[in-house]
Amino acid sequence: MNLTPDLRRRLQRLTTLARKELQHLRITDDRLFSSPFDAQRAASLDSDIELSERVDAFVARFGRLQDTLGDKLLPAWLAAHGEKTATFIENLDRAEQLGLVEDAQAWIDMRRLRNQMIHEYVEDPVVLASALQAGHAFVPTLLYTVERLTD
Repeated sequence: MNLTPDLRRRLQRLTTLARKELQHLRITDDRLFSSPFDAQRAASLDSDIELSERVDAFVARFGRLQDTLGDKLLPAWLAAHGEKTATFIENLDRAEQLGLVEDAQAWIDMRRLRNQMIHEYVEDPVVLASALQAGHAFVPTLLYTVERLTD
């Protein structure tokens, strides 16, 4: 690996950022899902401000870590290792081939879920609970990717 000083600094910054974001996501994930998150809990968000803030933090941190990994760190890692960078999906496919992500399709599904949670305010407590549970289930996928990209 022959890195320019700029690319080396960028990788170091992004590696530090990804690890920090993962740590914050894991803390929020542990707090939010310390008990099952069901439709009843989702329906209580208007009256339970602390729970509402945890949900907001989880959604923000889930999306932020995905953005850092998929849009910044993965392309920088590929470039640093002499790989061609391309579209998000093509980068994911290459990352899967290299063992950096376990399943590119899972990442695409995770991105779709992130967009749903961030951009489409979910009014139905059943739908919201389901989306948050799916996000919770994807946290190990993010952990795997952070570990592979930052080792």
